[in-house]
Amino acid sequence: MAVVKAVNSKAEVARAQAALAVNICAARGLQDVLRTNLGPKGTLKMLVSGAGDIKLTKDGNVLLHEMQIQHPTASLIAKVATAQDDITGDGTTSTVLIIGELLKQADLYISEGLHPSIIAEGFEAAKIKALEILEEVKIKKEMKREILLDVARTSLRTKVHAELADVLMEAVVDSVLAVRRPGYPIDLFMVEIMEMKHKSETDTKFIRGLVLDHGARHPNMKKRVENAFILICNVSLEYEKTEVNSGFFYKTTEEKEKLVKAERKFIEDRVQKIIDLKDNVCAQSNKGFVVINQKGIDPFSLDALAKHGIIALRRAKRRNMERLSLACGGLAVNSLEDLTVDCLGHAGLVYEYMLGEEKFTFIEDCVNPRSVTLLVRGPNKHTLTQIKDAIRDGLRAIKNAIEDGCVVPGAGAVEVAIAEALVRYKHSLKGRARLGVQAFADALLIIPKVLAQNSGYDLQETIVKVQAEHSESKQLVGIDLNTGEPMVAADAGIWDNYCVKKQLLHSCTVIATNILLVDEIMRAGMSSLRG
Repeated sequence: MAVVKAVNSKAEVARAQAALAVNICAARGLQDVLRTNLGPKGTLKMLVSGAGDIKLTKDGNVLLHEMQIQHPTASLIAKVATAQDDITGDGTTSTVLIIGELLKQADLYISEGLHPSIIAEGFEAAKIKALEILEEVKIKKEMKREILLDVARTSLRTKVHAELADVLMEAVVDSVLAVRRPGYPIDLFMVEIMEMKHKSETDTKFIRGLVLDHGARHPNMKKRVENAFILICNVSLEYEKTEVNSGFFYKTTEEKEKLVKAERKFIEDRVQKIIDLKDNVCAQSNKGFVVINQKGIDPFSLDALAKHGIIALRRAKRRNMERLSLACGGLAVNSLEDLTVDCLGHAGLVYEYMLGEEKFTFIEDCVNPRSVTLLVRGPNKHTLTQIKDAIRDGLRAIKNAIEDGCVVPGAGAVEVAIAEALVRYKHSLKGRARLGVQAFADALLIIPKVLAQNSGYDLQETIVKVQAEHSESKQLVGIDLNTGEPMVAADAGIWDNYCVKKQLLHSCTVIATNILLVDEIMRAGMSSLRG
């Protein structure tokens, strides 16, 4: 300490007990903030930005991202929790709770004179054993729709109220199953989340196709066509300036008109190729024809297309071009030279929807679409943001379940099972490291305790009942949050992701151990050169 002071007289130093107390206090403080958010009966937090914007959420990841955390230790824990979300899509609140509880349990032993490194050794042994138990309790299942619905329900009910979660879960599961391809990783970017400030949140629905946030630009174009061919192209159908800085010189007005006609003809030839293709494929039937172009279409071209009954949309977003070809089939063409029927996609229904001054184009009823849309509806901005955050977590939960090929029972059942197994395991260890294992076992029980507390039940009474039931039945017993009684989580269809629990045990142990082993905190920033 004296050396640091000699080098930098403005340095702030906290030693041994003081440093540990600071770190544990920070972890406990962060734990207290997120504690009430856990589980389906968790409460909401209201975040107000400097500009007065309001955000209502119970998602730990959103909270930790939006809160401006000043304390270095609390900031470290928040980064670990958000990394947990980046990797697995869930488990942020649980991460913060378990890290805080590990430090709290360790502090009880440290205050009695036990060295932190011995507890750290016990934590490491407990982690290895806990991962072994997790492997034993995981349940391999064929990921059918019913199981995925249970996984989605468990995830979504912790983010939004039960009625809305039941509406969202089917939409979320169907969207992942639609974009899933055997032998390929699941690409969740192929699920477009489109929001509409309209109706109520329970009107959110799944669309087998795409929703574009703009409409046709010509008043005479049809607003609705059924059984339509879709041409997806990235071709300019308007007069453009040259890319290099060039000019044209002409002597007479005839020459000028000739030049304008030549430029116009160049565009008209392109439009005519689209019209010829439409006449070719729609001659024998009354099928519709829709052109979706990434570049511009000028008024003359729009007029020509409208006369031939073609719906044309211009300036489609780049990300939608890839999704369109996956949703409707067909190819995105960059040149109109060799247009064939094979380039065309197909949709059962294309229609325009007006909401105030905004236009939306729905491309629905696609056959086996590999890109789909979740249309999120809600009465206000807060609701839309909350639903979008919940949907992202739901999508990740289903993706994890399919990729893991297994699930673990939820409702605190896994934590109770691991805690009991660790209490038995500690007797096989020699020396004081067994105290670290006991601390780890006690810390894991924070999850079922907080679930019970947030549901309005006595946490001690509930946890004792659950542990007794688990010891007698040897089944994975969790807490029924509606009654406060023990229940078999698997029978109730409450499933958590295996990879979330695995990542949780790894990251919490590493960070809690690192924080415990800190015995000196030096705040010694750059001092001014002027002294």
